[in-house]
Amino acid sequence: MITKNTIDKVFETARVEEVIGDFVQLRKAGSNYKGLSPFADERTPSFMVSPVKQIWKDFSSGKGGNVISFIMEHEHYTYPEAIRYLAKKYNIEIEETEQSEEQKQQYNERESMFLVSEFARDYFHDTLLKTEKGKAIGLSYFKERGFTDETIQKFELGYAPDVWDAFTKAALEKGYQLEFLEKTGLTIVKDDKQFDRFKGRVIFPIHSMSGRVLGFGGRILTSDKKAAKYVNSPESDIYHKSNVLYGIYHAKQSIAKEDNCYLVEGYTDVISFYQKGIHNVVASSGTALTPEQIRLISRLTLNITVLFDGDAAGIRASLRGIDLILEQGMNVKVVAFPDGEDPDSFAKKNSLEDLQQYLHDHAQDFIRFKVSLLMDEVKNDPVKKAGLIRDIVISIAKIPNNIQREIYVQECAKIMDISERVLFSELAQLARKELREASQKPSQQTSSTFEVVKNKISSKKINQLELIESELIKALLIYGTLKVDFKDSVEVENEEGDIVLKEINYENTVANEIYLHLQDDEVEFSNQFFKEIYYHIIHQLNQNESINTDLLISGNDINISKSITDILMNYERHELHRWHEKDIIVKDKGAKSEISMLVMDNILKLRLILIENLINSLKFEIKELSYNDNKEIYEEKMREIFNYIELGVKINKKKGRVTGFYVN
Repeated sequence: MITKNTIDKVFETARVEEVIGDFVQLRKAGSNYKGLSPFADERTPSFMVSPVKQIWKDFSSGKGGNVISFIMEHEHYTYPEAIRYLAKKYNIEIEETEQSEEQKQQYNERESMFLVSEFARDYFHDTLLKTEKGKAIGLSYFKERGFTDETIQKFELGYAPDVWDAFTKAALEKGYQLEFLEKTGLTIVKDDKQFDRFKGRVIFPIHSMSGRVLGFGGRILTSDKKAAKYVNSPESDIYHKSNVLYGIYHAKQSIAKEDNCYLVEGYTDVISFYQKGIHNVVASSGTALTPEQIRLISRLTLNITVLFDGDAAGIRASLRGIDLILEQGMNVKVVAFPDGEDPDSFAKKNSLEDLQQYLHDHAQDFIRFKVSLLMDEVKNDPVKKAGLIRDIVISIAKIPNNIQREIYVQECAKIMDISERVLFSELAQLARKELREASQKPSQQTSSTFEVVKNKISSKKINQLELIESELIKALLIYGTLKVDFKDSVEVENEEGDIVLKEINYENTVANEIYLHLQDDEVEFSNQFFKEIYYHIIHQLNQNESINTDLLISGNDINISKSITDILMNYERHELHRWHEKDIIVKDKGAKSEISMLVMDNILKLRLILIENLINSLKFEIKELSYNDNKEIYEEKMREIFNYIELGVKINKKKGRVTGFYVN
């Protein structure tokens, strides 16, 4: 594990404008920089970088955060990978926490396997380009497939000499250990003999999301019927084929930008598409699609378009993959190529424009695709038609999203000429069956969500609550230590003996004012990120009487960093639009009177929502009571309700409203 000291050094050294400047052309805009979004196609800048706060915000996609989160978003790295990337950029030595001997050995073994794999990639690539046989056999094959020099270089394609142990000898001579040659599957060891696994094959290196070489695929070039056409690296500590997609390293940015991933079957399908100009394409490398591979894509997009060869038998065998995609909550479309064509051959025969047009025109949702594929078999046979409908319903049942599921039911009803009621009934039967099967398995703890019905709040109220909490956090982050004049009103008795509201004026810091009101009302933030930010701020104020947003932004919780960035950068969004150049006056929200009103207004709104929730909770409890059996409890709860309503009316008066206080 990377030490905190190293992470701190990375944050202290890395400049957000320098790092982002490697990927985005930035121009000065006041105290900030702006540029075109790297996550969306646009003509006017919506991307902003703040050197002062060391944060960035992309207003077109909603993404934002610190320097680490940018590398994670843009390069699709994990947190440790992003730290390592920046440490390398700024020549920072990476310190690791003390590991056990077993952990050190495991790390060293994995690292040795990666080093062996990287040597193999370079060896095969050099053999292809720099040896006579490599050029005559391997390079000729790739050229016949239509691959350009640039493509061969991009995908680091190679060739393994048709000699039993040429690679193994070369690796041993360079000092690589036979143990790791065997563990990666590059060398097969039998008794006292060693053989190259990929002898006489063209080589396709398989990369991780971050670009490390995990394994290889090798295609034979002879017509030897006893030898497999393709051979892949065996499972190892660094290569798990169910977790890997060929081409994901080269495709990741395009997948995220296009918000769609084309899924094909083979290496050459990926390469031909990429060379033609369609970069958001990956392959399952000839293996059956797995949930892990789908989740890998879901890190980049929720949309998958599966591309099938024009071979009906092969398509049927691959239909299970569609159900897996649906089960993972992804949106799936299907494109089938004409008979005798596959993505590789079709891409070669057509221009980029024609290929894009074909993909656009022939993309179908999975229901229409299944129906068009299997309808010929059904024809006028009602039993077979019922089986097809049930098959489609089983696929629909895999979809976790209720709205999406209902839309597909409506679609299926139209296409198959059957009532929606029957389809929903079938879905219900499948759901009951799943529940029965689940009940027979060891029970798991149910979500506490179902145990707090009486505290249920509508989505509208949740949104309103989050908006108020966001405003209070914004006030803390931007004005927390600022002293401003506050106005409040207290109940006093006048000369006539009546209770009236008297206005009082006092000075306080914004943070103290918010803290005291929340303490008085015993209120906690409902949004988890806001709650954590609030506790961090209060802790800082108690320790140093100041707020350091850098500490919050540089934390390893990306969601908290993003939430803070959204608040801080939205405050400066007007710089993107150059309103000052258009003589548009931006209202100064930093005026002390405005700040005071912002804080007090949101505190009062928060109190009103809390009161409403308490009243609704009491009303729920009353419904459960029998008046005759629980008369005293019933009347006590009614008195509580009226007291809360009266309090709500008073708060409304403080806010200056003329309307009454209403409860749903």
